[in-house]
Amino acid sequence: MNDWSGRTAVITGAGSGIGRALAAACAARGMRLVLADLQRPALEETAELAGQADALLCITDVSDAQAVEVLAQRTFEATGDAALLFNNAGVLASGPAWKLSPQDWTWILGVNLMGVVHGIRSFVPRMREQGRAARVVNTASGAGLTAVPGGGAYCASKHAVVALSECLYHDLRMQACPIGVSVVCPSYVNTGIAASEQYRPAALHNDIPLKGPSEDRLDRTFRRAKLGANEVAQIVLQGIDDDAFYILPHPEIMGRVQARFGQIECGGPPQDIA
Repeated sequence: MNDWSGRTAVITGAGSGIGRALAAACAARGMRLVLADLQRPALEETAELAGQADALLCITDVSDAQAVEVLAQRTFEATGDAALLFNNAGVLASGPAWKLSPQDWTWILGVNLMGVVHGIRSFVPRMREQGRAARVVNTASGAGLTAVPGGGAYCASKHAVVALSECLYHDLRMQACPIGVSVVCPSYVNTGIAASEQYRPAALHNDIPLKGPSEDRLDRTFRRAKLGANEVAQIVLQGIDDDAFYILPHPEIMGRVQARFGQIECGGPPQDIA
């Protein structure tokens, strides 16, 4: 366990949901906050909720490598530190794989996967130079360990984040860096991710919006989720304290993972384990 008091937590997707809850939880532990998201009013609300009026607020599109580089520059200019990097920003859209448009793939992979890539590329070299304990915490999903109908782009992005996190762990270990890695794989959490469409850039809008029964069902499922963002944030910080690599806020995910690997072992086909 590391004492992170007085050090800096950088959180993308901090304007709502798990990102906002992580900000409040880190502030309660005495950490300074660097908060990144697309909308300043949402970031201001998060800073107020966390009780840190002096938090560094950065309007950042994580799918843009240069924007994340600016985030890293501002972080180290202002605080000289990044103890915990939460690559947390994420979006969601669903539908049959053959109906997902190039715009859908660009948007979902751009935020969910490349946002993590850009965070690693911009922050890890600076974190290595610190010579102090630090940790990269990537938000994947239970959908990064299993596969569900309608989840082609989303599951692909989250599986990639899990694999990227595993590779990052190996890379850092080979370099004997004092930087830990965790990957968070929650299932349904009562957040606003099902309303991600409002954040899609105009250039990536579909001519015909992707909307159907699967999207309505997802929205209802998220709204009925028993586990909230605040509870997930506490589980994540406990996982960091425990030096856990895989952090699974929903224990039932393990049953689905075991079922999936059972199908792999016997040759498939994949089970519907939604």
